[in-house]
Amino acid sequence: MRGPRPPGPLRVLVVGHTAELGGAELALVRLCAALRQDAAGVDVRAALLADGPLVALLEDAGTPVRVVAADPALVTAARGTLTTPSAGALRRVAAAARTVVALRRVVRAARPDVVHTTTLKADVLGLVAAWTCRVPVVWHVHDRVAPDYLPPAVVRVLRAVARRGPRAVVANSRATAATLPGVRDLTVAYPGFAPEQARPAPPGPPSGRPRVVGLLGRLSPTKGQLELVRATPAVLAHHPDVVVRLVGAPAFGAEGYAREVEAEVRRLGLEGRVELAGFAADPAAVLDSLALCVHASPVPEPFGQVVVEAMVRGVPVVATDAGGVPEILRAADPPLGRLVPPGDPQALADAIVAVLDDPRAAHDVAARAHAVALARFSVAETARTVSAVWRRAARPAPARRRRPVPAPPRTA
Repeated sequence: MRGPRPPGPLRVLVVGHTAELGGAELALVRLCAALRQDAAGVDVRAALLADGPLVALLEDAGTPVRVVAADPALVTAARGTLTTPSAGALRRVAAAARTVVALRRVVRAARPDVVHTTTLKADVLGLVAAWTCRVPVVWHVHDRVAPDYLPPAVVRVLRAVARRGPRAVVANSRATAATLPGVRDLTVAYPGFAPEQARPAPPGPPSGRPRVVGLLGRLSPTKGQLELVRATPAVLAHHPDVVVRLVGAPAFGAEGYAREVEAEVRRLGLEGRVELAGFAADPAAVLDSLALCVHASPVPEPFGQVVVEAMVRGVPVVATDAGGVPEILRAADPPLGRLVPPGDPQALADAIVAVLDDPRAAHDVAARAHAVALARFSVAETARTVSAVWRRAARPAPARRRRPVPAPPRTA
């Protein structure tokens, strides 16, 4: 049971299931750093279910981390296997129960005012652990809870729990929020960029050769590397000096997809024209080397952080017109980048060629995008929004009204 809240900053325990560096994890690091720099009156600590590079980044941002080592079969389970009956599924259920017990001990020791969960697995495990300690929970949802993104059975369960379990839900875009119908306290907080990620002014049009078209993101079927590879021959037919650079490494069981991308490069004879550059520790430096940044997700992506990252570096963008991306690029009229249908390599190639055909026009659009992104997507705004949700969630829950007891029927 929660004891009386001692005076001092609002205490928040963040729970995540992975310590690998995905978009949600990097957004969390920026959020924690912003809260610490702004002295927002919030004491944030973290509990992660695995060790990895996120631990050091959070601690560098001033956020103490407790690693609650969970069964790797639970941490690395792919979305498509979550509801598949198997011996492995039974093992994951047992691992989940043990993890909840361990998390409950962490929650009791930390005595937070709010537990803030950052991944779908952490949403469920952290909710159960916090419930047993009577601590309110805020879900931070970075995935569209929809059948084109998750197994239908998982969608049904998560939507039902989201309506009744957490005290509040934060979504990373309006597109994500729309997949959570019926949630009463639902707030959109866009993942913000950190000040050091932005250039103070966009550069001029690129003049060097070869021109580099890049896609940044982990190698994954949801990121669209195959679509860009398949678009490349049509791009080279118009601009034979172009090099396509795929920056990122496979994660969360996507090694098979990485091999498929490599095989497609060989099949199309694109060796030397398509570079698989692997993980980049400094995305800003990569973006600065690009004539064009491509976002090619074949399924609607929840937000699209790389689009904002390119905008604040002044790099032109071609992106798929689905999920949260239109919220970024349609923030002005005309749009702040070229939008194409998802899963259409020919449309993607046509848009890339159009941008490369007119570098001056592309620079003018990128300059407008740069100004809009600086004003709209600062991590300071993200911190203000999320901390306001935490303060609201930490308040005592309103007492339920007792139904009046009906009077007994009168007798004559």
